[in-house]
Amino acid sequence: MGTIVETSERTYRPTDDSVGVLVSRASQQISELVRQEMQLARVEMTQKGKRFGTGGGLFGGAGLLGVLAAQALVVAGIAALALVLPVWASALIVTAVLAVAAAVVAMAGRKQIAKAGTPAPEQAMDSLRADVAAIREKAHR
Repeated sequence: MGTIVETSERTYRPTDDSVGVLVSRASQQISELVRQEMQLARVEMTQKGKRFGTGGGLFGGAGLLGVLAAQALVVAGIAALALVLPVWASALIVTAVLAVAAAVVAMAGRKQIAKAGTPAPEQAMDSLRADVAAIREKAHR
């Protein structure tokens, strides 16, 4: 005779239930477990999404403040040069330096984009083509 198991629902012997009932019960329990896990994942992702949104907004604010600080630094550079040159000449020199720096950064970016090649995932497409060819070859046998 089997071991008697007591649950909050009822007392039963494992040998009393048919395999179909046991499989049905296991299926229901697994379904309930999966639903609960999905609900937990949904709650967790909602919380993380809110934190990522807040963090992204704070990074955006930091970026804006950084741009304002850079502008203030440019103005300070112009003011410093204005001590020895006219203001217009100081502004022109600082503008030229910034334009050269922008051109250098743009050329470096262009070089990186050229190295990247086309935006299509070439390796994945080649792998997919090889898989399709292998499947076709096996299908013809």
